[in-house]
Amino acid sequence: MTFVEGPVRVSVPATSANLGPGFDTLGLALDLRDRLEAEVIAAGLVVEVHGVGADTVPLDDRHLVVRSMRAVFDRLGLNPPGLRLVCHNVIPHARGLGSSSAAIVAGVWLARELVAGGRLLLDDAALLDLAAGIEGHPDNVAPALYGGFVISGQDPDGSFYAVPGSVDPRVGAVVFVPSEPVSTEVARGLLPAEVPHADAARNAGRAALLVAALASSPDELLRATEDRLHQEYRRPAMPDSLALISELRADGVPAVVSGAGPTVLAFVDAGRDSESEALVRRCPAGWQAHVLPVDPRGAIAD
Repeated sequence: MTFVEGPVRVSVPATSANLGPGFDTLGLALDLRDRLEAEVIAAGLVVEVHGVGADTVPLDDRHLVVRSMRAVFDRLGLNPPGLRLVCHNVIPHARGLGSSSAAIVAGVWLARELVAGGRLLLDDAALLDLAAGIEGHPDNVAPALYGGFVISGQDPDGSFYAVPGSVDPRVGAVVFVPSEPVSTEVARGLLPAEVPHADAARNAGRAALLVAALASSPDELLRATEDRLHQEYRRPAMPDSLALISELRADGVPAVVSGAGPTVLAFVDAGRDSESEALVRRCPAGWQAHVLPVDPRGAIAD
């Protein structure tokens, strides 16, 4: 096996996981993209980061994209003499919009493209397995890789699966991004080991309804996004986010914690700009609001 000459490029979308009741299972790609470039060089490692994380992420082998690339090379039994990586980041870090999953998917995708015949050696299912193994769960990496709405999980044998779902063209989103991050580890640490059976049963019904609502019945999104498994337990780590969700839902807006938070995602009618504009005006002071279409493309050559 040999490496291709010259750089390869990829763009990867932001993602929102859980979507209310679909804890660790449902994920949606959003049109906010990191763009990256990589090439094999004669020796060493050169990492450049522009935009989000430029002053905070490591610029050596600890960089998540580099670690993900090396996981692919290890799988294929390859050792490139040197690597150059350039990242142009726009996805906020530690805000619940899948920045780490975007980095992981970008890394495995770039590494595969740098290997001559890489797509014959590793298909997308193999990339999903590698990416989900690095991340620990597939709910963000699956839509980052495939795009659109994805139902994903892990089988008892440890393998991961991802099944695309349909998204009605009327479905759009507004995200409200707080200024302060919340780590996924902190957010997960607040979750109880067990929940009441009635709450689990109700969530199962809501998650099933959410699949149908996204596909063809967006009028059901408020009911379908009700959650009893994780959001309220995380209130101590993100009280302002949960307060905003309560306010929006009281006004009939289907609002949820995006991933592990603290970003709030609100579903809107993609064909009604006035609805999105009205929501943007409700953005809390010091936060940022983005109107983001659902992105059907996943990771693509850029």
